[in-house]
Amino acid sequence: MSRKSHHIVPNPQGGWDVKKGGASKASLHTDNKTDAINNGRLISQHQKTELVIHNKNGRISQSDSHGNDPNPPKDKN
Repeated sequence: MSRKSHHIVPNPQGGWDVKKGGASKASLHTDNKTDAINNGRLISQHQKTELVIHNKNGRISQSDSHGNDPNPPKDKN
């Protein structure tokens, strides 16, 4: 089973997008990365998905799991 996810990605025309994993269109567009992260986190928590945050160059900078994490931290058992 593939993991459901939302991604914070730079928009080629400027600003930042929140995209559901595999989607071609953005769920949400913001002018800055902070707003995209804050709104994307709310969407991800509500839909219990993985939130994947990308840098300006497109590389993944961090991720947060808001669903069933198959590898939870050892101190969270």
